[in-house]
Amino acid sequence: MKALFLHGLESKPGGSKATSLKNAGYTVFNPALPRESFDESIRIAQDIVDKEKPDIVIGSSRGGAVGMCISTRGAPLVLIAPGWQNYLSTTQIAEWNIRVDSKKTMILHSDNDVIVLPEDSDILVQENDLKRIRVGSCHRMSDPEALEALLDVTNWLTK
Repeated sequence: MKALFLHGLESKPGGSKATSLKNAGYTVFNPALPRESFDESIRIAQDIVDKEKPDIVIGSSRGGAVGMCISTRGAPLVLIAPGWQNYLSTTQIAEWNIRVDSKKTMILHSDNDVIVLPEDSDILVQENDLKRIRVGSCHRMSDPEALEALLDVTNWLTK
């Protein structure tokens, strides 16, 4: 199974979430997303989807916002504390609301997140009939409970 993992603003390729997926047997595409250009990050992610056709796309924080801007070509989407409020325009979020497949999209977000407010994910849940799993000890979502939930959701969505 192939996974595209889109890291957050303060993260880099090879972090705990991408490594956890790799250790679980996924082939992980984990590109370096330039912090200075959101549009370039979108282009990089879309190019990988178009070329590699991953079975699932996972975006964490800013990477979640990037994931919301691309076409996953039918692959499920996992958003981890998605930072959409900081990056997406009203037009982009409206377009995503039209494209989102509620049966193939899940959100993982800690109630203790002080970087990206959990209420931001609740807005996506309410407006798009999505499921949010309340897990993790903080925004980083790298504690054992959060990593286990990521693997559980990824395995469930790709079966």
